[in-house]
Amino acid sequence: MNVRPPVDKVVQDIADYVHDYQIESPLAWETARLCLIDTLGCGLEALNFEQCAKLLGPVVPGTVVPNGTKVPGTPYQLDPIRGAFNIGTAIRWLDYNDCWLAAEWGHPSDNLGGILAVADWLARTNKANGLAAPKIKDVLEAMIKAHEIQGCLALENSFNRVGLDHVVLVKVATTAVVSKLLGCTKEQTADAVTQAWVDGQSLRTYRHAPNTMSRKSWAAGDACSRAVNLALMVKNGGVQGIPSVLSAKIWGFYDVLFKGNEFKFQRPYGSYVMENVLFKISFPAEFHSQTACEAAMILHSKLKEIGKTSDDIASIRIRTQEAAIRIIDKKGPLDNYADRDHCIQYMVAVPLIFGRLTANDYNDSVAADARIDALREKMVCVEDKTYSTEYHDPNKRSIGNALLVTLKDGTELPEVAVEYPVGHKFRREEGIPLLVEKFKRHLNGRLGEKRTAEIYEKSEKLEPFQAMDVDSYVDLYVTEQ
Repeated sequence: MNVRPPVDKVVQDIADYVHDYQIESPLAWETARLCLIDTLGCGLEALNFEQCAKLLGPVVPGTVVPNGTKVPGTPYQLDPIRGAFNIGTAIRWLDYNDCWLAAEWGHPSDNLGGILAVADWLARTNKANGLAAPKIKDVLEAMIKAHEIQGCLALENSFNRVGLDHVVLVKVATTAVVSKLLGCTKEQTADAVTQAWVDGQSLRTYRHAPNTMSRKSWAAGDACSRAVNLALMVKNGGVQGIPSVLSAKIWGFYDVLFKGNEFKFQRPYGSYVMENVLFKISFPAEFHSQTACEAAMILHSKLKEIGKTSDDIASIRIRTQEAAIRIIDKKGPLDNYADRDHCIQYMVAVPLIFGRLTANDYNDSVAADARIDALREKMVCVEDKTYSTEYHDPNKRSIGNALLVTLKDGTELPEVAVEYPVGHKFRREEGIPLLVEKFKRHLNGRLGEKRTAEIYEKSEKLEPFQAMDVDSYVDLYVTEQ
């Protein structure tokens, strides 16, 4: 019988959450404020990299969209679909925005690409028509909910194990929250979310050797733009949903792409993910390596104290989690920037040699230093079962790494173990001043100290910040070139 089924519960739960859930957690709101400014700062820093900047702007050079989305750090004013790609690509380019690690990995603040593009466009369009503009509070609410959707889906469901990239969750989460921003009904939001699930999903091929390349830096921007497009098609074009998009036999997501398995859930949607999100503060590096980089910095200082350098190292054992071994344990040549910032050996070698790890350290000019590859060859990664277990423990969510260095004279330095990176909730008090410093540093380089101070003053206190019109805040970031 050709009887149209009810909407899959997973889809309906997302739509219900987006439209009905009231966020009451002060921690979630305050963390969202920090997340917003940190994410925008990461986007501005990425504009200094030519490969990123060349992908941005309108498709047709010179196009300016009336009342369109403005792209922070640029003079571009675009339609919201292209705006979402621009903002999302800049945010993700340096792998320096926030992170969520579970059965699936990802970066929930990637969703800001679609959220900010739609909110800014609506603000400018509404004002041109004498209507009220969305506020920063609306952006923060959408961020909290997008974080929650992406993060809760990631807790128990590994898309990487079936070869799919985590940006599928960006597409789903962004579609859901921008649908509400656009004024969709709950039913339309569910329809839009089904379209996101049926849309062609990205393979992880571009994230792994021997094919690692820059698409991993713009895949989230692509997901944001597709999400905005799908939501607009439902809102303006009356596009219907696909009610059993996940559960349909033979043709549904579960059977086609998830080996016949249904999604599992650890907890209902709330504000857990934003409250526990991981900030990347110390290093622009794949998150499974953050504590290894911190340990390497400690060892660099230790070597200096005893009058030694990285040249005196005979071997390095990296005790790590299973996920790190699967994603970033790499041997052999590293072909490009994208290859290097997903190689734990490279990300340990650079701070051991130079006492630093910055975005520029993945460039060809630094990678040409023969000491880096020589040191990589001396490293071996081993899984620590405790680290792997505590990585998934909802009460810990640690990302532990430990480095054991043996010198050529036979001396074994005390192992340096770091369980939680500075951006972890357990180190939030230590991390927030450093996060603010990171934000100001990223803005200074693009906007100068005066505008950076003005922007931070507007962003610093939650209540007045929430009350700002979105377009008024975005205008503070606009540049002439």
